[in-house]
Amino acid sequence: MVFDLDLALVSEGSFLSRFRFLSLAGLKTLERLACQNNPLNVAFRFFLMLKVGIVGLPNVGKSTLFNALVANAQATAANFPFCTIEPNVGTVSVPDDRLNLLGSLSKSKALIPTRIEFVDIAGLVEGASQGEGLGNKFLSNIREVDAIVHVVRCFDDENVIHVSGSVDPLRDIEIINLELGLSDIAQIERRRERLKKQIRTNKESQLEDNILQKINLEIQQGGAARSISLTDEENMLVAPLGLLTAKPIIYASNLSEDELSSGNTYSSNVVDVAKSEAAECIKISAQVEAELIELKESERFDYLKGLGVQEGGLQSLIRASYNLLGLRTYFTTGEKETKAWTINSGMTAPQAAGVIHTDFERGFIRAQTINYAKLLEAGSLTEAKNNGWIRSEGKEYVVNEGDVMEFLFNV
Repeated sequence: MVFDLDLALVSEGSFLSRFRFLSLAGLKTLERLACQNNPLNVAFRFFLMLKVGIVGLPNVGKSTLFNALVANAQATAANFPFCTIEPNVGTVSVPDDRLNLLGSLSKSKALIPTRIEFVDIAGLVEGASQGEGLGNKFLSNIREVDAIVHVVRCFDDENVIHVSGSVDPLRDIEIINLELGLSDIAQIERRRERLKKQIRTNKESQLEDNILQKINLEIQQGGAARSISLTDEENMLVAPLGLLTAKPIIYASNLSEDELSSGNTYSSNVVDVAKSEAAECIKISAQVEAELIELKESERFDYLKGLGVQEGGLQSLIRASYNLLGLRTYFTTGEKETKAWTINSGMTAPQAAGVIHTDFERGFIRAQTINYAKLLEAGSLTEAKNNGWIRSEGKEYVVNEGDVMEFLFNV
């Protein structure tokens, strides 16, 4: 998650360094600390931009998928292991028909979508946690993302080399999950060693050590850090470690064009794994995504329809990411611009206003809101007001998906 933070009385080195790897789970706690009248007095402003790492064993279609999703990415999708050595980063606009419809209604001069950042991270092999292949570099890069898209090869093609010599999604998933877990165990043990001198006199260190012991046991038993239920405060303590198994995972079954709609035995096995881990799972074809780039916008729908699917991989991936991380979108609209804003599920109107600017949250009075579909039905904001469809909401209002908001504030 990318944050744009306005700071008062706090230097980057002293405070923010603790939150370098802060996950979404600790976001509300950080926000609450920032808004309290405490000595830190952080003036808190953030723009949520999801950062997703695309990972997998070599030659599963990661870079092909990345190139297609970002369209103008420069990764070299070659048919040999480790063709992606440095992580390639690309930012794409989140497709949202609602934004276009609202922009047309308001005759907006500009449309500003939300964005998502994809990172193509070098493939790893068995033994990565011990430095095999490009393991250490891979594991370091993946710590900085909010969610992991694990691309799993679910197609047979003798012309595309598999690093293990055969196609076996369950084995491939186990290899990567094992390496992530082993890396976390080593990370936890190093941290607990440093805490030994502090736990005798420092209650916070005692709490952190207890949490890490519990997480370590879960991983050693084949589980993951994300399966441990932690409070916001507990999450804040362990967030700086950037534990890999704490990252939410989306399994992306990379299928051939012919099997994209129906799936196959390989992809069915991946679905079972995802269910057992309470993870998201999508079907995707990196080759289809690459072919979509070559088509005109008007031709893409017919092409996908011919394959028996309703949407491209980008839409599927973004929807799965938002569902997994509990993200929502609201809109502001007017003649100047129509803009989509990303927030966490459960955010109140003042908190959603604070995503735009801290002054909006600090001086929040009320919010005028209407669901986008109802506004489109009215045909204009004026008509919606005449119909009495625009509601006035206070500080306790929880913003819903697709709300169109106007904030009234005084500072």
